[in-house]
Amino acid sequence: MIEQNTLPAPARRSGRVLMLVLGTIAFALLIGLGSWQVERLNWKEGLIAQINERTQMQPLRLAEMEVKYRATGDVDYWPVTLSGTFEHAGERHFLATWEGQSGFYVYTPLKLDDGRFVMVNRGFVPYDFKDAAKRPVGQVTGPVSITGLARNPLAGKPGSLVPDNDPAKNVFYWKDLGVMAATAGLPADAAVVPFFVDADKTPNPGGLPVGGVTMVDMPNNHLQYAVTWYGLAAALLGVMGFWLLRRPESK
Repeated sequence: MIEQNTLPAPARRSGRVLMLVLGTIAFALLIGLGSWQVERLNWKEGLIAQINERTQMQPLRLAEMEVKYRATGDVDYWPVTLSGTFEHAGERHFLATWEGQSGFYVYTPLKLDDGRFVMVNRGFVPYDFKDAAKRPVGQVTGPVSITGLARNPLAGKPGSLVPDNDPAKNVFYWKDLGVMAATAGLPADAAVVPFFVDADKTPNPGGLPVGGVTMVDMPNNHLQYAVTWYGLAAALLGVMGFWLLRRPESK
């Protein structure tokens, strides 16, 4: 005689309740993830629209940009013009990739006529050209005029996964304006403008650094992510519905 391997009715009911609870939790999580992506989508679309609008504006003079920053604390992606003299000995190097190449963005102090400094992102150099001695032609001397985009400073490290900066080796993984300026060999009492400037793509002598590296075409995949999470939630709902409505197996 073959014994049927069946659970008692209370155990079967408990199992169904447990599966229902777990399925409901999973469904809620998937819906929550989809809704979060919708929020991110709205935020990203607003950011992209703002960047597009700002980058099309006429450049402001540095003094005007400073007034705007003091009033709002936000000058990100506003075009700006400024003049001064580069202090190349104070180059700071930010680890980056550009068009598939690994290398660094070169941040150089620009000394203004009033004695203050602006940290200017002159552009990208390949990894093997980190040493400025390998690109002497690009180390322009004398007064220069720059047009670029103002960039807000960061309040802190963007996240725990970002490595700590290594000022001793002159390698930065995030843009810490205070430390960049403090380790650039500037005078102890030097005043530094409280935001960065990314130079435009005007060619530098010798071709390096390559300017115009500011990322303005931001990826926006949040709609795809939202559809994916909502689709998984719908599929789970269908599976749960089929499971709940199926006829009990005959004994």
